[in-house]
Amino acid sequence: MNFRRIFLVKCLLLLFPRVKCSVTNWIYTAVNETALLSIAAAGSIYDATWLRDRQRLLQIKDKKVKYYVNKDQCRCKILLNGTLQIEHVVKEDSGKYTVTVYQDDGKLKAEEDIMFIVQEPVPQPILSAECMNKTVSVKCEVKQKSKDETFIIELTQDKSKKIQKNATKLELRTQYSGTFTCVVKNQVSKKKAEKVIKCSGQLDLYLILGIAGGAIFFVIFVILLIYCIRKKKAERLEDDDEERMPQARRADSEMVVRELPQPLCNPTPKQLRVQQRPLPQPQVQQQAVPPRPRPRTQQQPTNHPRQRP
Repeated sequence: MNFRRIFLVKCLLLLFPRVKCSVTNWIYTAVNETALLSIAAAGSIYDATWLRDRQRLLQIKDKKVKYYVNKDQCRCKILLNGTLQIEHVVKEDSGKYTVTVYQDDGKLKAEEDIMFIVQEPVPQPILSAECMNKTVSVKCEVKQKSKDETFIIELTQDKSKKIQKNATKLELRTQYSGTFTCVVKNQVSKKKAEKVIKCSGQLDLYLILGIAGGAIFFVIFVILLIYCIRKKKAERLEDDDEERMPQARRADSEMVVRELPQPLCNPTPKQLRVQQRPLPQPQVQQQAVPPRPRPRTQQQPTNHPRQRP
């Protein structure tokens, strides 16, 4: 059966030598880059003409280039092998490009269609998470610059994976913590964000209770410690007061019997006035001392005048 099909195709080629070969390719290029639209037909190129949306751009024939549009506006040129080169592409360069190739005898060699798409590089995705009890809600968002931009978002967590096309936001709910990876891509670029998310869920309640219990125990311990320190200090002050009372009484008694200070050698008038001031007498009940006996005074004999003979 296969041999019959091959024989039929060869017969058609012999009967219709001018059958054209039509090929459609898709080419994606990022903004501000250089694009090369090559020809799939093999062999040397004698005559090739490039069209965009059925409008002629330029032609090469016998190694001579002819422009049908403004060269600066087109930002394009054709190489000797028929490849179309476009520099600093913009989104307006997107469209359907068609190339027709002729042989030197004027026969059509090939006709190819190329869908040329210019895209913006994808922005950096933003990965966020929210823990609700035992459920983890992870979101991956992309800020879209224009409405015609299309992205492919992939959100992966270990073995689970979720993909969504032509979207700017993707959400994944799971009961397991771990490493989450968000990949945003299009045909010309790819970026990803990775984050480790841990949600303990119900364990948070026990953790909070444990922390609260520890804090209460610490506060009670501090209060007891302060109470013990103050009590010990009060007892020590009482002991000091009891020791100071006899010392104070002894000092008072010593002050009573203490002698007055000796006067200076050359006192100043001010010091003399100070010394002349009577010192306050301590109020001490002195015992009555019996008066000392006075010595008896001998009566001197009176000298009587002698009588003269």
